[in-house]
Amino acid sequence: MMFKVYLLLTKGESVITKLFTKIFTSTTIIVMFLFLLAFNRIAYAGELLVYSSTDADNLKYYMDEFQKANPDIKINVVRESTGTMAAKLLAEKDNPQADFLFEMAATVALNMEAEGMFFEYTPAGMDAIDQRYVDKSPPVTWVGNYGWAGCICWNRIEAEKLGLPKPTTWEELTNPIYKGHISMPNPASSGTGFLDVSSWIQMWGEENAWEYMDALYENIGIFTHSGSKPCKQAGSGEFVIGISWPGRAIKVIKAGAPIDMIIPEEGVGWEMQVVAIMKGTDNLPDAKRLMDWTLGDGMKLFGERQSIIADSSKVTKDPELPDFYDEVQAKLIDNDFIWAAANKTRIVNEWKKRYDSKSEPKS
Repeated sequence: MMFKVYLLLTKGESVITKLFTKIFTSTTIIVMFLFLLAFNRIAYAGELLVYSSTDADNLKYYMDEFQKANPDIKINVVRESTGTMAAKLLAEKDNPQADFLFEMAATVALNMEAEGMFFEYTPAGMDAIDQRYVDKSPPVTWVGNYGWAGCICWNRIEAEKLGLPKPTTWEELTNPIYKGHISMPNPASSGTGFLDVSSWIQMWGEENAWEYMDALYENIGIFTHSGSKPCKQAGSGEFVIGISWPGRAIKVIKAGAPIDMIIPEEGVGWEMQVVAIMKGTDNLPDAKRLMDWTLGDGMKLFGERQSIIADSSKVTKDPELPDFYDEVQAKLIDNDFIWAAANKTRIVNEWKKRYDSKSEPKS
């Protein structure tokens, strides 16, 4: 009898031992899984991969300043030209690599929004900025920070030599007296060129705008692949008139060139740089911090280096050109960025068909 009880106890201990072994093994697996999950999160926490197409000097300055204010976040930056970066992002659409898009032209970036590539987020401070920089189609997925506009660079010395009158409007540039004296950026390769063409269409309608460009084409000496180059050409005297943008005009003027910056009376087109959190980011909390920063402390930095920003109270006016900001701001058209983005390919293709023969060779 005692032998039978012993056998039963022995068998019971064996079952209990096996049961505890299974429980211990399962618990160990769960603990290891949770550890790996936590490690994975730690690996991503505090690190952001940022894609950008803004100019390199400003990009480095802004990112360095953000990191100084947020030392717990490591920023890794990939910068490409707008077209190259757009192609990269679209190629990665189904397997996104970037956490954040920092400053890309709205007329390009909004096509990515249409593809559902941005995360829905309303940044802190959005209600306090110029509402022209705000995503008005809920849910909010992007916000504008700063922009640039169109202008005319006018070489006073060369104009005087040739007896050319100073224009004050876009329309005057079609006067045959300016034949061969104008350079302009190609809208297929320059954002500045496209904002000019887009603004003319929005101001005057398609038919009138293309008629205007047909007449302007007769006076064009060359179409460049850079928005800054026409103003540099005007500054050096290569052309009397360079259709360009105010930021470059200021630099050329300060370098000592005999240049006047003209803001045409009809108004000027403009483009804005936008930021967005990429859908699929592994570090949403820090991506939100960066987006909030662009409308807070970042806006003060933009105001030091940009002439057109989303919060005009943060602009640091140039003492040598104190009225410049107000003059440009007053002439900005009510740009329909969504329309411009949706129609860009069509407009550029039509422009190339009509006028590309005067474009400079690509280097």
